[in-house]
Amino acid sequence: MSEVSRPSITEPRTAVVIPAAGRGVRLGPGAPKALRALSGTPMLVHAVRAMAASRFVSLVVVVAPPDGAGEVKSLLDAHALPERTDFVVVPGGQTRQESVRLGLEALPPEYDIVLVHDAARPLVPVDTVDAVIEAVREGAVAVVPALPLADTVKEVEPAAEAGEPEPVLATPERARLRAVQTPQGFERATLVRAHETVTDDVTDDAGMVERLGERVVVVPGHEEAFKVTRPLDLVLAEAVLARRRLNDGF
Repeated sequence: MSEVSRPSITEPRTAVVIPAAGRGVRLGPGAPKALRALSGTPMLVHAVRAMAASRFVSLVVVVAPPDGAGEVKSLLDAHALPERTDFVVVPGGQTRQESVRLGLEALPPEYDIVLVHDAARPLVPVDTVDAVIEAVREGAVAVVPALPLADTVKEVEPAAEAGEPEPVLATPERARLRAVQTPQGFERATLVRAHETVTDDVTDDAGMVERLGERVVVVPGHEEAFKVTRPLDLVLAEAVLARRRLNDGF
């Protein structure tokens, strides 16, 4: 099988920003979440490989903890990564929003499409990555992969103290709701404008673009693109990797 070539220079080029500066306190004490091992390999390395697996991606910018850029660069250098993709490590900020902005500032000018991907989603399939990129290439300014919800959702009045009963305010129509994943894809100029304009704390970059009044579209996500947040998620991630090894024959 012939080697897949990079997109030509006349096509829009794609880079990925991976904010990996968080501590991941819900996983408990120890190394930052992105550096936790899955099957002996740091979660961050799995996430970088998942992005680099796309034939469209030619640059991955990893945003490290402010005092840990050297450690993260050494970690990436110690693991095999696709040769056709370039990698850059930059120090991040105190918030995810600030870290993404610093990652954007590190991008060379020739990149027109930017993906933002959670380091804590190490197992996203390449087909999902490609679907996000294709949607941006076809004209969308912001794209998110997402899944329909399996559970009924209730809007509640938050309790004053943890553990207290919470009154239900409404039951949103489940058919209209989606659980959003990453990578989220953007026209670079739109994402840069969002980070320059929106100062409120938001939970994802697509939400910032929404604040600009721009249209955000959804493409199908994947069940293996889940976020590793709690110890049980680590167990599930190990099971997914074990199944992949079995299916791939190694």
